[in-house]
Amino acid sequence: MDGVEVRGWPETEDARRPQGDGLLGTLLKGAAAGAAAVWLMDRVDWAMWDAEDAETRRRTRAARPGGLDPAHVAANRIAEAFGTELRPRQPHPLGVALHYSFGVVPTMAYAVLRHRAPQVAAGGGTLFGLAAMLIEDEGMNPLLGVAAPPQAYPWQDHARSVVAHLVVGAVAEGVLRALDGPPGEPRRIATSG
Repeated sequence: MDGVEVRGWPETEDARRPQGDGLLGTLLKGAAAGAAAVWLMDRVDWAMWDAEDAETRRRTRAARPGGLDPAHVAANRIAEAFGTELRPRQPHPLGVALHYSFGVVPTMAYAVLRHRAPQVAAGGGTLFGLAAMLIEDEGMNPLLGVAAPPQAYPWQDHARSVVAHLVVGAVAEGVLRALDGPPGEPRRIATSG
């Protein structure tokens, strides 16, 4: 009976049943994982920042456009485009929101990709974190002018960024495993009816 679908048989019903919570559910799980990952990344990053010597911190601030982190550079540019000024320039809620979005949006994409191509979750998500650092911090931020070129920063800044983004990847993968199952095996957490 190849090619014949018999309704009501468990094998047939299971084949048609959607896996996981669908695209929207996966994106929402990715957003939650991204927010948790950024929150913890910040704590790790700030602890390492506080442990750096004053001269390294001074050199990092001097390299940053306007002395601001990339999210706050972008936030201030947005405000200026609307003819206003952020007070304070940093930290500001718009800058913090952009900072979180820089972590949440890629994690939402990662949440979808890890089921379609489970190999992207290699290294327990740490490769995702490293890729995010290379693409965003070392690539896009300087290209968009919200950060200086990578060579303008002291090596300690790059090392801190690597560690912080490895944390992002590991935490994102951990939260996604808890909410959505292992890569390639989506789990439903939402109930219907």
